[in-house]
Amino acid sequence: MEKKHLLLKERFPAVLAGAVFLSAAIFVGCSKNNNNNGTTATKGTLNSVNHVVVIYMENHSFDNLYGQFAGANGLANATAANTTQVDGTGNVYAKLPAITGSPNSSLFPTSLANTYFNIDQYVPNDIITPDVTHRFYQEPLQIDGGKMDKYAFYNIPGSSAGLTQGYYQTAQIPLYHMAQQYVLCDNFFHSAFGGSFLNHQWLIAAASPTFPNAPASIIANPALDGNGNIIADNFVTPANSPTGTAGGFAVNTCYSVNAPHPSTTDPTKLVPNQTNPTIGDRLSDKGVSWAWYSGGWDNALAGNPDVNFQFHHQPFIYYKNYADGTAAKAQHLLDETKFITAAEAGTLPAVSFVKPLGTFNEHPGYSDVTLGENHALDLVNDVLNGPNGKDCVIIITYDENGGFWDHVAPPTIDVWGPGTRVPCIIISPFAKKGFVDHTQYETVSILSFIEKRWGLTSLSTRDAKADPFSNAFNF
Repeated sequence: MEKKHLLLKERFPAVLAGAVFLSAAIFVGCSKNNNNNGTTATKGTLNSVNHVVVIYMENHSFDNLYGQFAGANGLANATAANTTQVDGTGNVYAKLPAITGSPNSSLFPTSLANTYFNIDQYVPNDIITPDVTHRFYQEPLQIDGGKMDKYAFYNIPGSSAGLTQGYYQTAQIPLYHMAQQYVLCDNFFHSAFGGSFLNHQWLIAAASPTFPNAPASIIANPALDGNGNIIADNFVTPANSPTGTAGGFAVNTCYSVNAPHPSTTDPTKLVPNQTNPTIGDRLSDKGVSWAWYSGGWDNALAGNPDVNFQFHHQPFIYYKNYADGTAAKAQHLLDETKFITAAEAGTLPAVSFVKPLGTFNEHPGYSDVTLGENHALDLVNDVLNGPNGKDCVIIITYDENGGFWDHVAPPTIDVWGPGTRVPCIIISPFAKKGFVDHTQYETVSILSFIEKRWGLTSLSTRDAKADPFSNAFNF
């Protein structure tokens, strides 16, 4: 799959950069009816769904990608009050902070107006941009009680702060036509504040990992100084914060005691095995087949990880039930190439989680939108064109917003989140067609849907209460 993408980009660079690549011909098995009434789905019941596929992409807010989508709550609904950025003490920026750092920051103007702006006019969506800060303590401060006005300030100083306000032209992104064909959720929030590590944990467990007796060197002090800056950021919460459980929680990028993890990591800083239940445990207990498929997994396990393999994107390895040497690890944690083979052969498990290699996951800093989304399209079409396409539900969403601004204030549920709004596309013969779903969902709605379909016990109060995509289908 990775080689196929690279060949496409080398042979058709101009085509891949534009929407013309996404002609109707690519969407074999997709309905062409785009009437926005949501009435043309294949009839069935929830039990008609025999295969759920979750494709977990990286680091874009809803407005960043779908702010121009017709019928969605997008940029046209943004106001000066939820757009204009301020510093740590509430002073309005005269201009957005400069975009620096690598790669390609020199392509942006050094002075941008204090509002949202189109990234494509400076850096096309097939070119990598700098990364933007997305961390546990920073995101609630960026949201600023729903004002949505401190995304630029709570970034690494002298980096990509101004880029937080950037958006891509929606009609030029590869997944745009898939969103037109099926269901685009415009009120979907990533479940936990912060970055990839924590949201991957919530995707499979609806809970944050614990790190009892963590070394003092990795414990944060989230108090603010007089300028509104966090005093000491790190990846373990201080004792008795934020939920009153002594010992702290692992909330930012960190690595498991199990393989694979970076060979240079201090062993005292590796997260101990977790014992709370995961969706994998619930499925296995019911005898329902499942797998987590990861790009580059086999090479990483063999000690030869790709330069863009992300160790903290492998959530099941943090759990005792999938520790090194267990039969469950060998059975359920697999390379993405095995997903492609199974999709084409019609031998997918009932539930598949697919995590592309970093090069193909859309994460700024080491991936671009075009390459990542075309990879996702290949995965979707592998399923739709295979024998399991007739009874599948494919959910494409993003682990978190990647630090990018959005104009919609997230709901307040608990101390963990939810965080900023992110895109979610639901593709299925049973899904409504050409439909924008305004229902409130979050990452753990995916768990709720799986639990409802197979009669599984909820993992926490969050997934128990999350809406299981109640308005996306005509069941």
